[in-house]
Amino acid sequence: MATHDNRAIVTSFIEAYNRGDVEGNIQYTAPECTLNGQPLGREGDRQRLSVMLAAFPGGRYSMEDIIAEGDRVVLRWIFSGIHEGDLMGIPPTRKQVVMPGISIYRFSDGMVTDIWEYYDRYSVLQQLGVIPAPA
Repeated sequence: MATHDNRAIVTSFIEAYNRGDVEGNIQYTAPECTLNGQPLGREGDRQRLSVMLAAFPGGRYSMEDIIAEGDRVVLRWIFSGIHEGDLMGIPPTRKQVVMPGISIYRFSDGMVTDIWEYYDRYSVLQQLGVIPAPA
């Protein structure tokens, strides 16, 4: 698949997430997809996206940079949303979260087979008030 097609697929599934469309997002997740080297698959992707949508209904990803080369697409993103649902046992705080991150997607035959994702989980917990912010 051409590099520009992979870039369009990433744009498409981010837009699907922003509409709250989990199925539209995961349609490009290969059954054997991994996340940070661990098995994820389509069902695992469905679960992780559903958790985020439940915890941050109306949350959105903005695509800050998107770089495509060969079978890889790198996306620098910023997620923002209000914590209105359970998140890993943390009850809703009604606090705004802003979470920058980077995802690297590897494609094969139009499907995402590997995702490497990096974001500051510690900062998210600070923003939610679960752990203290630095003085």
